[in-house]
Amino acid sequence: MSTSKQPLFYRRFGTGPPLVLLHGLATPGEMFQPIWDTLAAHHELLIPDLRGTGQSAHLPGPYTVEQLAADVARLIEEQGLAPSDVLGVSQGGAVAQQLAWQYPARVRRLVLVCTFAYNLASPRERFEAWLTPWLIRLIGPSGLARFVVQPGSFGGTPMAPAQVDLLRRLLAANRKEQMLAAYRAMAAFDSRSWLDRIRQPTLIVSGAQDRAVPGRHAQELAQGIRGAEIHELPNAGHALIYTHAQEFLDLLEAWLADEFFPT
Repeated sequence: MSTSKQPLFYRRFGTGPPLVLLHGLATPGEMFQPIWDTLAAHHELLIPDLRGTGQSAHLPGPYTVEQLAADVARLIEEQGLAPSDVLGVSQGGAVAQQLAWQYPARVRRLVLVCTFAYNLASPRERFEAWLTPWLIRLIGPSGLARFVVQPGSFGGTPMAPAQVDLLRRLLAANRKEQMLAAYRAMAAFDSRSWLDRIRQPTLIVSGAQDRAVPGRHAQELAQGIRGAEIHELPNAGHALIYTHAQEFLDLLEAWLADEFFPT
């Protein structure tokens, strides 16, 4: 495993076609730890900590999705891994969309997991976008981690205690001002006007009981991205890469191995 802190901290390991893993909001690349050994058996993984998060927390803003995508595009190029398959979870899915649109030569195929084109469409989402910055200010990242991350808080099958502990630890490690800036940037993201310009083969995965990003977001992505394939996992929520790991990995590997796609 090789690592670097300039300009982004990253992990690179495994054997096979390159696969870039992009983490969710305020949860660095370590969030993939429960599944990365399995993936590394078939893929050369590139797992960055996005700007302002984890071991890239020292990097200054802006923390916009556009900046995060530019960082990843540069990293893929510097590592000689273009084009790569790119998998983004939640906010990482927003970054993956931006990357595929603005830097198409870097992205071979796209996997979007529990993510969205625009996350302020419903009254509940707008209320959460107003409330969350206040919670970050009042109780800080560690308090928010204890409050938000519960076994069943993301819908579907509850997470195991070790999975809860992992996410709480990762969220609690954030710096307050950077977490606020990253949250505002995520709330401002809107890919609806250019989804049809994403040309890469795309797999969209959602959880049928996802409370954080309900299934209608997956449908919107599938309608916007030409030829996208969509799969909904029953009884799964926003933490499906943990609670439904084997089902998710089987789906992912079957899709990536499909002979329809050029090698």
